[in-house]
Formats: sequence, structure tokens, C-alpha cells
Amino acid sequence: MNRLFIRVFGGLLLALMVVGLFSAFIYTSINIVRSEHHRVTVSSPVFDWLANQDTQTLNELFSNPTVSGLASLSLDLSVDHHFTSVEIARLNFQQVLVVSEAHGYKVVRRVSSASEEPNLVVGYFQDLYSGVNQLAGYVIADLLDQRSLAGASGGLLDKYVSGLAETFGVGIVRVLDEGGLGIDALGLANEGKSSFYPGGENTSPTGYFKLSNGDLYRVDFPKNYSAISWPLILTLLLVAMAGVGGAVYVLIVSIDRRLKSLETVATRIARGELDARMGAGRKDAIGRLGDAFNSMAEHIQRLVAVQREMIHAVSHELRTPVARIRFGVQMIEDCTSEASLHKQLTGIDSDIQELDELIDEILTYARLEQGGPILTFQDVDVRGIVEQVVSEQGGVKPEMTIQAEFDEGSDEWKQSDVEYRYIHRAIQNLVGNATRYAASTVKVHCSFDQEACRVDVEDDGAGIPESDWEKVFTPFARLDDSRTRSSGGYGLGLSIVRRILYWHGGQAFLGRSEMGGAKFSLVWPRRQLND
Repeated sequence: MNRLFIRVFGGLLLALMVVGLFSAFIYTSINIVRSEHHRVTVSSPVFDWLANQDTQTLNELFSNPTVSGLASLSLDLSVDHHFTSVEIARLNFQQVLVVSEAHGYKVVRRVSSASEEPNLVVGYFQDLYSGVNQLAGYVIADLLDQRSLAGASGGLLDKYVSGLAETFGVGIVRVLDEGGLGIDALGLANEGKSSFYPGGENTSPTGYFKLSNGDLYRVDFPKNYSAISWPLILTLLLVAMAGVGGAVYVLIVSIDRRLKSLETVATRIARGELDARMGAGRKDAIGRLGDAFNSMAEHIQRLVAVQREMIHAVSHELRTPVARIRFGVQMIEDCTSEASLHKQLTGIDSDIQELDELIDEILTYARLEQGGPILTFQDVDVRGIVEQVVSEQGGVKPEMTIQAEFDEGSDEWKQSDVEYRYIHRAIQNLVGNATRYAASTVKVHCSFDQEACRVDVEDDGAGIPESDWEKVFTPFARLDDSRTRSSGGYGLGLSIVRRILYWHGGQAFLGRSEMGGAKFSLVWPRRQLND
């Protein structure tokens, strides 16, 4: 869970960082272009007007003290400004050029007439917007003053005002009621001067100009530049959504691809391809799911194999006692004496007992193999179990020497968390198996300590070849292929032992005894871990 969280969180965090950096880059780049375009837009109307005036008019305007107080304006030669090729191309197309300099802005426009040598109108402004707007306001006021002195009035004057507003890209309104003006604006206007308010981020600059005839006009200039605009915000939102969406898509595609791989393997198993497995992957939640799925598939494959083997082996094992019972029933019909009848009945009873034992072995193994039994661990005296098994087997095989040995100090650790019934069954199976193949002696050696319990069952028989040590734990495997009641066995005893130890968290394995025969060992943890 932690790895998946770190992966998803890290991926989203990285995506957000990349999107943030990319958005900042886009924001900066767009605003550079927007700011330059806005400066050109604000400067173009008044400088386009200046570029269309004759040299005498410009020189008179530039020499006016009011204008020179607003900006440093002049006619100049382009060669003195060292323009780039792009800037020269823009000037040749009669575009206004706004250049940022150390102490303000320089605005340049080529005059419309190319016959005169000084062909550039150049203006220097410390504050571009304030300077350009006030210059435009002065020019508008001067032109209105000239027209009013010329006697224009009524509709002609209104038409002229509309033309000026369109030329300079501003709003021009005659103020009929001066009562709503601020004290400062009204005072400056009444003195025959102008009053200019630079405006704010959300308000437009405004100028008040009073003409010689006493008319007061308000000029509303274009809005100041704002770094934030709805198109820009929408663009950044779209970029952020696209970036985060792309990152989420990559993460989901990766997870979806791995889940589809798991789905494909599950489908193959459903078709009967039990050897299908998930490939090795990252150790995150899906990787652990794949490992768990592989473990489940292996368990299913093993169960199916065991089931097939059991069906084959059980049919073979049942055939022999059933055949003997059928033969015994037929022999009963031909019995002429009480003794022969008793012999046949005894044989049938023995065969039925064998069938009962076989069925018990099969059910026990199936219960241990298929998912595990429900174990109830209790604190049990393992030494007592060993002594009980030795006593029981001694009664069954009185001619055999069966002895139990315990390491010194084992009494302190003889208590262990076990399922009494199954541990008793495991030790009993080993001791019973040893008495079957021992020459004369079976030894049960026990070693208990704080961590683990160990029980070794040895005999002095012929032993088992090392190449067959794993084979003996295979279900229904018998090295001597015996079917007689004397050697007995169905090939399930040792398989049951191994599964019992597996569910106790231990192991069962085979070795060679110093007595010459086989040595079966059981080892399991003394205390079971609580889930």
C-alpha cells in the first residue's frame, strides 16, 4: 500500500510540478507578448497621428512647454538607433515600435512622408502609459480648442468629436454638469489646465480638459495593462487539466495494463492452462496481487494434480480388497466345514477393516491437502505424546524394542502449541512405519528448546536410498510396491505427516540413521504466532 501510494502521489506531485513550471513559462511568455502588444496598442493612435503631420507642425508641437513636460519628442534619423532587422521591417510597415530602455520606454514611428530626411518620430517616456495618455489628451484638447475657436458647434462639433475619439481610440464626453467632479479635477480644469487620473488595475485612466471657450471634456483612455485576463486564465486551466489528465492517464494505463495481464492469465487458467502465471513485476499492491494470484494458481494446480492422482490411486487401492471380498463371498458358498467358513469370514472382515482404514487415510490426507484443517492449538505436553505413542506401539509390537530418549533439559520446554490429535497422528505414523521396517529396534529421540521442538524416529532396518528421500513423501508412493497385509500401508502416511507439520509451521524430512536404517525428523516452532 505504501509503495502504491508513494508511486501515485509521487507521479501526481511530479506532474503538478511539471505543469506548474510549464504554466509559469506559458504565463510569462504570453504576458510578455500581451504586455508588448498592449504598449503598442496604447502608443499607436497618438504616434500614428504624429506620423501624418508635417514637419513644421511637429516642431511647433514638440517645442510646446506643456508637451515637452510630458515627453521628450523629436524627429530623428533611424541610423542612429541601431535597430534590428525585425524592428526595421516593422517600421517600414508603418508600425509603432516600443522599446524598453533602462530609464523608461522609447516609442518610434516612421513618418508617412519619405521625402524628408528626418523620417522618425521618437518619444521617450519614463511612465509609458501615463505619458502617452496625457500626450494624447493634450493633442485632443488642442484640436478641440482649435475647432471650437473656428466656430464649429452642434452636430458638426459632435461629429468631429466622434472622429477624434475613433482616431485616438478613446472616449470623449463633454461634461455638462460639473457638480459631480472631484475638487482637484474641478479646480485644475477651472484654472484652464488639465487633470489626469492614471487609473488602477480595474479602472481606466481619465483626463479632464477645459477649452478656451469654457467647455469641459472628459477623455476616457484605454484600460491599463493587467497581467491577469480571462483568456489567459482559461488557457492555464486547460494546460493544467491537460497535464494532470495526461499524468493520471499514464498512471491508469500502467495499472490497467497490469490488471489486463492478470485477467488474461485468469482466463487461461479457466480454459485449463493451469501452468499460466503472472510475470515478475514491481512489489507494489498489484505486484503483491500477482504474487498471491500465482500462489493460488500453483495451489490449484497442485490440488488438481493431487485429485487426479488420488482418483487413480484410490481406484487401484480399492480394487484389491474388493476383489478379495468378492472372492471370499464366492468361497463361502463352497465351504463344507465350520473352520473354512470361519476363515473366509475372518478374511472378509479383515478386508473390510482395510477398506475402512484406507478411506480414513484418504479423508485425512484430503482434509490436510485441500486448504488445511481447522486447527485448535493448545499448550500440550509433547513428551507425554511421545511416551504415549511409544507405549501404544510397544503393545502392538512386543517383539520390537521401542525406546524414547529425551535430551537433558528438555522437560523445561516440553510444552508446545500444537493440535494434539494431528501431532499424535504424525508421531504415530512415523513410529508405526519404523516398526514395519526395523530389524529389532526403534528409537525416538526428542530435543526441545525455547524456540523449537524436534522429534527424530530411527530404526535399524535396511534404510532408504538417498535418491528416494523425497519420493517417500509423495502420496501413494511405496518403494517396495507391497500390497500384503503384513507390510501394509497405502502410501499416504508420510504425506499426511508432512502436511501436518506444514500446518504447524514446521517441516518433516528424511535422513540416514547411525543405527543403519532411516531417520525421519519432525521440527516445528514451539510457539505459534497469533494472526
